[in-house]
Amino acid sequence: MYSKSEFLPRELRAWLVPVTPDEPEILRRLREETASYLQPRMQIPPEQGHLLALLARACQARQTLEIGVFTGYSSLAVALALPDDGRITALDISDEYTRVARRYWTEAGVADRIELRIGPALQSLAALVSEGREGAFDFASIDADKPNYDAYYEYCLRLLRSGGLIVIDNVFQDCKVLDEANQEPGVTALRRLSAKLKADARVLMSVLPMADGITLVLKK
Repeated sequence: MYSKSEFLPRELRAWLVPVTPDEPEILRRLREETASYLQPRMQIPPEQGHLLALLARACQARQTLEIGVFTGYSSLAVALALPDDGRITALDISDEYTRVARRYWTEAGVADRIELRIGPALQSLAALVSEGREGAFDFASIDADKPNYDAYYEYCLRLLRSGGLIVIDNVFQDCKVLDEANQEPGVTALRRLSAKLKADARVLMSVLPMADGITLVLKK
C-alpha cells in the first residue's frame, strides 16, 4: 500500500498498520479505485482519515468545511463520524474527480450531509462570508492548491467559531521544505505559512509528523 509517511522506517510503518483502527470497507474501495486510475499521491492515507474523523468527533463538530475534495475520501471519513444533523460544506474545482466522490457519498448514505460547491475555492469562501456564515463552522480542513493556503487559512479563521479546529495538510511538501534552494510556489507558500502560524497570536497550533505533514490549528 502506498504511504505518504515515507520518512518513517519501513519496519515502523509496517508495525503501525495492525495497531491502527480498521479502514471501513467503503473507504477502502474508494481509496483503491482512486489509486487504480488517478493520482494516488493526492489521496490521503487511511490513518489520516481516522485522524480527521476522530478530530471531528473530539470537537463535537456539526458544521464542517472542506477545501479540496478530490475523490472524496476525507469528506466521507468525516461525514461518517458526524451526528445525524452534521453537515459538510465541500469546495472543489473539479467536477470530474468529485463525480467519484458523490457516487461513494450516495452509497454510504451521507450525500444529504454534504453540500458540494464547484468552483474556485476563494470565490466559494467569499460567498460563504457574504451569506453570513462567519463563526458558523466547528471544523475545517485545507488540502487544495498550495499557493493559496494562506488565503484559505484566513478565510477559515473568519468562518470558524472560537474553539474551532483547522487541519492543514501537506505542510512537508514531500520534505521539499527542507531545501531552501527550492523555490517552487507551493513549497515557498508552505514555508511562509508555517512560520506565520507559529507567530499567530489568534491561534494555538501543533505540527504532526504524519503522512505529508499535518498542522492542527485551534482558533482562540
